[in-house]
Amino acid sequence: MKKLLSIYKQQKQVIDYLFWGVMTTVVNILVFALLHWLTDWNYLINNTIAWLLSVLFAYISNKVYVFHSYTETRKEVAKEMASFFLGRFASYFIEQGIMILGISGLKWNEIVVKIIANVVVVIVNYFWSKWAVFKKKGSES
Repeated sequence: MKKLLSIYKQQKQVIDYLFWGVMTTVVNILVFALLHWLTDWNYLINNTIAWLLSVLFAYISNKVYVFHSYTETRKEVAKEMASFFLGRFASYFIEQGIMILGISGLKWNEIVVKIIANVVVVIVNYFWSKWAVFKKKGSES
């Protein structure tokens, strides 16, 4: 048990990010699936709506629970949010590209492609968040 606790302490940020990344992915896939089943909208529209809701969820959970980012001024909050959303917007295009390739190109199941796209996006987003958005002041970590 001590060994597990030691590993958790050493890798806490990565473990927390993975947990909240999974929660964000659940929000993303659940919204996408509900829209897929309940509407006749194009999958790219469904994906965009799911992306918007999951990014809002991700910003809050990453700021509060993963990177414990404290911002003192509205300007700092605006800069942090802009950086976060900019990075997520870039990964949105990666996700849309995977969706188009998998669904329109390869004719795979929409939900399966959505899950594959989310795995890729979670990895990209972790590094963007860690290195560009929630980096510690005065630190290169």
